[in-house]
Amino acid sequence: MPQQPQRGRIGRTLPTARLIRGAALAASVAVLPLVTACSAAEEEVVMNSDPSKISAAPEAGVVAPAKVEVIADLTGCKPTIRIEADELRQGLCHTEKIDYLITTFPEEEYKQAWLDSAAVYGGKYLVGSRWIVSAKEPEMLEQFRAKLGGTVQQLRGMGPTVAPSAS
Repeated sequence: MPQQPQRGRIGRTLPTARLIRGAALAASVAVLPLVTACSAAEEEVVMNSDPSKISAAPEAGVVAPAKVEVIADLTGCKPTIRIEADELRQGLCHTEKIDYLITTFPEEEYKQAWLDSAAVYGGKYLVGSRWIVSAKEPEMLEQFRAKLGGTVQQLRGMGPTVAPSAS
């Protein structure tokens, strides 16, 4: 009797689900360098996603977990959805002051996998319960934090550092 391929929770064969998940993660990580600032090599990795330490914002109350559109509305923009996948949704916000990405996740484990991948690039991120906001100007994250809650996390890049030339 021929064996049936294993199926995941959503009915896809497991290799297909892995390919889709990998493609979505790779696409979101590929965009990171475009929207995040480079970090100094000596900056520490701060990875604290303990929900008990995520604060609710005074203006928004408890926002997360929320949709990209809800977070974007609270920060004053109408997002352009760039990624729509089972593992994450990502929207780009473009305003006169700043461009930033809002990424939401159906499960906390997907958010943690995204943060682990982003650690290679470094940068600062505003992290909430199943959502992340990243911006070219990390100082704006504190302003967003006042509206959204969450915590600002600094990730240290793992790539090579630029050394001054000998000439």
